[in-house]
Amino acid sequence: MSISGDGPGLSKAKRRLGRYLTGAGLLMLAFSIAYQWAAGFFAGEDITFLQAVHVVVETFTTTGYGEQTRFWVDHPPLLILSILMQLTGVTTVFLTLPLFLVPLVEDALRTAPPTTSTHTDHVVICTFTPRGDALVDELDSMDVPYVILEADRDRAEELHGEGYEVVHGDPEAIESLDAANAAEALAIVADDDDETNASIILAAKQAAPDARVVSLIEDPEVADYHRYAGADRVVSPRRLLGESLASKATTSISSELGDAIEIGEDFEVAELLVQRGSPVEGRTIAESGIGGVTGVNVIGAWFTGEFVSPPAPDAVIDEHTILLVVGREKQLEELRALTLSSARRFRRGTVIVAGYGEVGSTAAETLASAGVPHLVVDKQDKPGVDLVGDITEPQTLTEANVSEARGVLLALDNDTTAVFATLVSERVSEETEVIARANETESIAKLYRAGADYVLALSTVAGRMLASTVLDEEVIAPQSQIEIVRTHAPGLVGRTLAGADVRARTNCTIIAVERNGTLVTEIGPEFRVEADDDLVVAGVDEDIYRFNEQFG
Repeated sequence: MSISGDGPGLSKAKRRLGRYLTGAGLLMLAFSIAYQWAAGFFAGEDITFLQAVHVVVETFTTTGYGEQTRFWVDHPPLLILSILMQLTGVTTVFLTLPLFLVPLVEDALRTAPPTTSTHTDHVVICTFTPRGDALVDELDSMDVPYVILEADRDRAEELHGEGYEVVHGDPEAIESLDAANAAEALAIVADDDDETNASIILAAKQAAPDARVVSLIEDPEVADYHRYAGADRVVSPRRLLGESLASKATTSISSELGDAIEIGEDFEVAELLVQRGSPVEGRTIAESGIGGVTGVNVIGAWFTGEFVSPPAPDAVIDEHTILLVVGREKQLEELRALTLSSARRFRRGTVIVAGYGEVGSTAAETLASAGVPHLVVDKQDKPGVDLVGDITEPQTLTEANVSEARGVLLALDNDTTAVFATLVSERVSEETEVIARANETESIAKLYRAGADYVLALSTVAGRMLASTVLDEEVIAPQSQIEIVRTHAPGLVGRTLAGADVRARTNCTIIAVERNGTLVTEIGPEFRVEADDDLVVAGVDEDIYRFNEQFG
């Protein structure tokens, strides 16, 4: 396969224009023959074929007729033929022609996407998806170059116009991988459907034998085939997402801190969902006395899906608030008890799992292994489904006994459906927590506004997993709403945290520092960073990007 700037879209426009011109020519030829015959048969005028063609062209282009009109008045058939030619000409030349010419002109004027790349030590991303977009964000935050290899010319051009590093070519073709300089790449990521990814892996191993090849899969059963094809790492973000959502559903209704992120020995970060009727619900951060009572450090909070770090002392904790806290395990367990509703703490009910795809089935397995009763709802009747129905229908939720359920876990593969299901669930049973999967990060805010208590995006999990796999920097807990990374910060060496004003400038929190093999967790404003320190930094994705940009 050869790569050229004249892509398939431009060739198609040319072929359409060629067919149009051929059809218009044949149409004018047919009218010329008809006019020559009609002039002789009805008016007794002996005209040449060239004269007939001249009349037809004049008619089609509406430029006038001249001497031929003198004998039309007395012969209605010729008038009818003239009217027909005029209508056809106007339609053909002035209405239809622009439909073919405009795309051709647009194709000629627009800038063709690049077909080669000179990057080295970069990551080649084969096709562009929301998962790849999240990976690009991670790579940008760590100043690692990348190239998106996209087969669709229009999509490649669109990405190029938006500022992405893109090469137009077929990721299954060795020539295209060569054009993306895959042999000099740090890693090659296959991010298409499972079958296409297998083909990409084979081509990548031939084009770049020494590059690391990472493949994303939707069906875990194909993992062995991808490894056999040559993948160095096979990543299944759907399984991790299902496990994470189930873990959140489990800890939301128990006093155990099962989903805390371990940073070091007896030092953890946790996201705690505040329930209605809990001791801290309705109080401000200052009034709750969280730090004084439990000793934990509140480093951030989600208020209706909006992350704030640090939260203001007068910020009110409501039933949808998610606190991001760091501390010792015992301290976090004490705070966990303060976020649970006394009315719901000992409530025995099921977790309703809506959707039984890869995410939903993994969530159900995780709940089962934790001994949490659950009920699986899906539109299709298949093994593992307890109730066949549409989760967006109030009747289905009623049949699932949602009013007595511990929570609703939405593992749906359509974000629009998930938003509507959240609205319905909140309407039917406002007391029941909703934990939702989003496919794209843009849907997270919508789900929170609809009433979801906790949302995690598949694209975010996949992007972080990929970044953790292909880069040296360690991304801790990619299944969390916030990003926690272990990284160096040359821009902070020799400076105190207060002097660098880290939190105000980046919205990130340095929660621990690993120094000479020891994890330092007492990080105050006067803590001074040394050259060999590994910093553990927490924040949302864009804030981590800002931190690396300023201090990394």
